[in-house]
Amino acid sequence: MLEASKTIVSSLGVYGNPLGDLEEDAATRDGFKAAIDAAPDFGCDLVCGFSGRVRNASVPDSIPRLKEIWAPLLERAAERKVRIAYENCPMGGNWKSGDWNIAFNPDAWELIFQALSAANLGLEWEPCHQLCELVDPLPQLREWVSKVFHVHGKDASVYRDIVARYGIASPRPIAHHRHPGFGDTNWTDVISLLRAGGFRGSIDIEGWHDPVYRDDLELTGQCHALHYLKSCRGGDFVPNPTSGQAE
Repeated sequence: MLEASKTIVSSLGVYGNPLGDLEEDAATRDGFKAAIDAAPDFGCDLVCGFSGRVRNASVPDSIPRLKEIWAPLLERAAERKVRIAYENCPMGGNWKSGDWNIAFNPDAWELIFQALSAANLGLEWEPCHQLCELVDPLPQLREWVSKVFHVHGKDASVYRDIVARYGIASPRPIAHHRHPGFGDTNWTDVISLLRAGGFRGSIDIEGWHDPVYRDDLELTGQCHALHYLKSCRGGDFVPNPTSGQAE
């Protein structure tokens, strides 16, 4: 279907909890094995998803199980020249407890990369989740860009007036996920940091979250995000007018 087009498959994704002990968690582990094996057939070398979590356990207490499950998966991936990227979404969890994912902030990343030192392990990063945690995403990206293997095109709007007046524990939402171009992130800076850090890959727009550009406006929002991101990267590639200049 794709061979006559310029469309690529950037990555395969499996989004479950591979560290759990439920039947669905075993299926998630099998899903990661299948995706790792299949990725080269799709012309990509990247499989993304959640790191997983020992349910209701803290981030540090999940690390032994993380190492048990992921060490052989990373070895399997390396044999097939496939990279693994953990998404940075907290999935409603925090440092002390949660159900899905521990790879959501730098303190957790430090523990993860100490436990799993494989060169083919990195991050599936997006500024949205950082903003929703009241983190400035740009300094974080500057520090961690070498570990960013994949980027989700998703942004957020933070309601700092709500935070200032009611704090973060009230029933009022302090942020909403947005399409790029409608949120708080300067994607020109994001893309500049990615380029400067040697990132080579795609920014995949993650839709179906925006509270305004939704329903009949969903694809309008996604297409706006696409055009906005292309503008932020500098528009179309323009070759230098020097004879023999490589693209």
